[in-house]
Amino acid sequence: MAFTASNGRTQTAIADINVTPLVDVVLVLLIIFMVTAPVLQSGIDVSVPKTRTVKEITEERLVITINKDQRVFLGSDAININEIGGKLRQKIRDPRNQFIFVRADENVPFGAFATVMDAVKRAGITNVSIVTQPLEQNGSKP
Repeated sequence: MAFTASNGRTQTAIADINVTPLVDVVLVLLIIFMVTAPVLQSGIDVSVPKTRTVKEITEERLVITINKDQRVFLGSDAININEIGGKLRQKIRDPRNQFIFVRADENVPFGAFATVMDAVKRAGITNVSIVTQPLEQNGSKP
């Protein structure tokens, strides 16, 4: 499409699409998904015990969860408690350097927790951490 400018010259319109705003929007969406994805990973409702010392989980790790009904999950997948060792061996290349987190509901009997810990140890994993919540301090020292 051509048009005449005020100085009498004929100019043509540029028909290219400016993709810079599109790239900006895509990058913002990518950042949003990267930030929210780790939060959405843990969809199993577990009331973990409260302790005074709590270490923040800063990296993505393998998490075994035991809910209040004593159902066991590897990540977000339900798993039979007798199959934990085999599934861990399938997912882990180097058991000596692998870290595992165990989340257990505070109402889970110790026997169920001990069975899961035994299966993890039999899979060759020695770096096991127990997930807890920090104690709420209401202005008083415990």
